[in-house]
Amino acid sequence: MEANSSNPVKTIPCPTCRKPAAVGSEDFPFCSDRCRLLDLGKWASGDYRISSPILDPDLLEGLESGRLRNDDES
Repeated sequence: MEANSSNPVKTIPCPTCRKPAAVGSEDFPFCSDRCRLLDLGKWASGDYRISSPILDPDLLEGLESGRLRNDDES
């Protein structure tokens, strides 16, 4: 399937520098190898973290009401 010259290349903003990054490029979703390596460095140094959801219903209820469960016990 050949690319039609009337269809522009789809792009999204690079997550590192916000320049357009071509969908399907070798460095996608980044615009360049430099931006990809900068992002990898942030993961490796701990700048990025993935948080886990709160699964304790009592703690979650306390956070939603603006106080922790331990405050009720005093």
